[in-house]
Amino acid sequence: MPVREEIHDQIILGSGPAGYTAAIYTARSNCCPILISGLEPGGQLTGTTLVENFPGFPDGIDGPELMEAMRQQAEKFGTVFVHGEVSRVDLSEHPYKVWVGEDLHRCRSLIICTGASPRMLGLPNEKDLYGRGVSVCATCDGFFYRDKEVVVVGGGDTAMEDALFLARFATRVTVVHRRNELRASQPLQQRARENARIQFVWDTVVTGILGDTEKGVHGVQLQHLPTGKEEEYPCNGIFIAIGHVPNTLLFETYLDLDDWGYILTRNGTETNLPGVFAAGDVQDPFFRQAITAAGTGCMAAMQSQRFLECLEDADCKKCHSLQKRRLVSQTED
Repeated sequence: MPVREEIHDQIILGSGPAGYTAAIYTARSNCCPILISGLEPGGQLTGTTLVENFPGFPDGIDGPELMEAMRQQAEKFGTVFVHGEVSRVDLSEHPYKVWVGEDLHRCRSLIICTGASPRMLGLPNEKDLYGRGVSVCATCDGFFYRDKEVVVVGGGDTAMEDALFLARFATRVTVVHRRNELRASQPLQQRARENARIQFVWDTVVTGILGDTEKGVHGVQLQHLPTGKEEEYPCNGIFIAIGHVPNTLLFETYLDLDDWGYILTRNGTETNLPGVFAAGDVQDPFFRQAITAAGTGCMAAMQSQRFLECLEDADCKKCHSLQKRRLVSQTED
């Protein structure tokens, strides 16, 4: 007997603010979505000690606590969680196919919320000190460094934006760059150079982070590349601003990506494939905030629901090509 395989209305990939929000909205529409959590349930916020800029929490909230509340809310409305990492996808035909290990899941609509991973320095203790003096988000954590001294690593637009933002709080911001000139746009360079609180250390790399998980960061080890000379540099925090890598490797064969690998979206969260939507940092190289990720997660859920309604409408020209092959009923293998 051939095995009949269930086809889900919606599968959501990722469990950060975008993924959980998409799950909340789709579940409340009685779609019973499947959410595949990935290797890091909760996303980057699980490594943040205090979130003070998410609306509704005037005293702030711990990142893990916020993500757990979102997860519980999604579960309350009927989201089904699959724990694991997506090993491959096939978006060449509809319904779309997603594998977790060797387990195959199929869906009529796919919402991609796989996020972007910050590039790190690769130092032994940077993960242990993440949220304890090591940060990748100045707008998230800058407030905690009022009247303190911080180091920013990088020389591009993100590094200059971070330095300028941190200069509102910190007494001194030291930009450490491995080259002798910046890659940032000229307006940003000029603003940073003219800011009295920002100074630059050229031709230098960070080779170590000084501190422990109890007391946090108290300095960095610097190496001057032309001479090889090393020195300890005191600071209260280090902000790594050397870019992000969007988690899009699985989709590059099927989806339109920009030059940096982010999924290109239009009309909100639509991709180039009908019924496939992208939300959060995987399609946002600019803002990368929990609240913007949640907002696009909401948009993706609503657009996915409209797509499913369109599939059921035989007169919908937008989905006509899919209507012929849509396999809305269960398909025999």
